[in-house]
Amino acid sequence: MNAARKRVLVADDDQSIRTMVARALHAQYQVILAEDGGAALAELSKDPPPDLAILDVMMPGLDGFKVAERLKLLPKAKRIPIIFLTARDTAMDHIHGIQAGARHYVTKPFVLKDLMAKIAKILG
Repeated sequence: MNAARKRVLVADDDQSIRTMVARALHAQYQVILAEDGGAALAELSKDPPPDLAILDVMMPGLDGFKVAERLKLLPKAKRIPIIFLTARDTAMDHIHGIQAGARHYVTKPFVLKDLMAKIAKILG
């Protein structure tokens, strides 16, 4: 396996979701955790930024949509693929997510195996 593992940010204010996704990703990827939008944006601003961001939409402070919008303003991070992982499931939420730059919009409850397949496809 490549010594430089891809880095995945998991930002969700629900600790059980963060833990479950982190455990699933740990064997293949370096996992970075954030419990709110501000912490997620701080991690995305670092050099080097993560290779993928999994963002909850409903988080305290900055929501996932706002994090994605601000991400586009960061030169080194604006091309980071985003997966929204959220309970918000209206058609307008999906549209907003895609417009905000999401590669995938996954609604909770979700199938972990399906999320892992999406991550693997994005990161290669």
